Amino acid sequence: MTKEREAAPPKSRVILHLDMNAFYCSVHEAEEPRLYKGKPTAVAGSVEQRRGIIVTSSYAARAQGVKTGMTVREGLRKCPDLVLISPDFNLYRMYSKGFMSIARQYTPLVEAVSIDECYMDITGSAAFGEPLHIAHTIQERIRTEWNLPCSVGIAPNKLLAKMASDMQKPNGFTVLRIRDVPRLLWPKPCDTLFGIGRKTAEKLTKLNIRTIGQLAAAEEAALIKHFGVTGSWMKAAAHGYDYAPVNAERGRNKSIGHTTTLPRDVTDRDEAHRILLNLADQTGRRMRQQKMMAATIQIVIRRPDMVTINRSVTLETPTDSAADIHREACKLFDKHWKDGEPARLLGITLQNLTLQSETAVQLDLFNYSEQPKKEALTQAMDRLRDKFGEDAVLTAGMLGDDPSALIRNKRIRGTSLQRDEHMLYSDE
Repeated sequence: MTKEREAAPPKSRVILHLDMNAFYCSVHEAEEPRLYKGKPTAVAGSVEQRRGIIVTSSYAARAQGVKTGMTVREGLRKCPDLVLISPDFNLYRMYSKGFMSIARQYTPLVEAVSIDECYMDITGSAAFGEPLHIAHTIQERIRTEWNLPCSVGIAPNKLLAKMASDMQKPNGFTVLRIRDVPRLLWPKPCDTLFGIGRKTAEKLTKLNIRTIGQLAAAEEAALIKHFGVTGSWMKAAAHGYDYAPVNAERGRNKSIGHTTTLPRDVTDRDEAHRILLNLADQTGRRMRQQKMMAATIQIVIRRPDMVTINRSVTLETPTDSAADIHREACKLFDKHWKDGEPARLLGITLQNLTLQSETAVQLDLFNYSEQPKKEALTQAMDRLRDKFGEDAVLTAGMLGDDPSALIRNKRIRGTSLQRDEHMLYSDE
């Protein structure tokens, strides 16, 4: 067999994409149907204070104009009967593991891409029946065993499976074949093609490429000229081609991060620094639990108008210290934030991760004697938290009444940017 033939993608894969519908709200409805079934609900922070940001809403609420990212106040204006629910991430994790366990009963090739969605490669699952029968059975089992509505996309690759599951919600079931692409996808705008964001779509518009069909007809060389290798991928995707495998491996994290949406605009520098301290504390601790170190610190700042700033710095020496992470995050914030400008969301992401055992750390010439003491103190604090809980050891600067002070509570903490306990969280 030639190398070319070995590298060729399979010709007849069968891929499912399972997407839970309005997942957080659906979980609460499944737990307490008497309170929430059929009602307009929304999961949001600071429910008691009736402020903050809506994380997701039920379809009944969406029908009245309530959307993710909207303030609670605005949501209540759109829907006065809106029922606000505090997030419970332990509950969401339990339901997520529940529907994922059903999926894994039909194939070991299950790729969890967020807390509420996964890909399945059922090409080799003929023992359970025909592909359509398998897909319908899984959808029905999730509905009856976990009381969750889900949409299912079935296709020859991951790209089309994802596109298919988005076509009918809630409780949709869509088959999307390569031959269906010209009729169903080509008339749509480019930014409806999974993997193409708003900024890329704007660049395509400047090239007079507005629809997926026009993208499919574009010269590949011209796309590569403007977008690099991504241009080649975009043309293939516009024709419905995607050879990415369903990856069931749970490899090492590429990054660890956390964001917190604030119940009110933050305009004070000291308050922003305190929020970043909580974020640095927890991202650093999660990284140490995985015995890793970070060489790059990234922050995200989002204004109330949803304009988002991402800035990062790469360190000369990797670190796992919350103090180092906080110091660099504050430097980035101070450099890229204008005094008095409001911030509605803050986040820290640790990137370029390496295992502690494989990382050469250069000691500071003037402070090397202090390093073992700092490491011993950090290890002692981690052991106390492991035994008595995340709030066992806090500094005064970590205390406050905003969501960043609550991220040590796994039940109510907000949305993680990257994998936590091998699970991705999405805002649906």
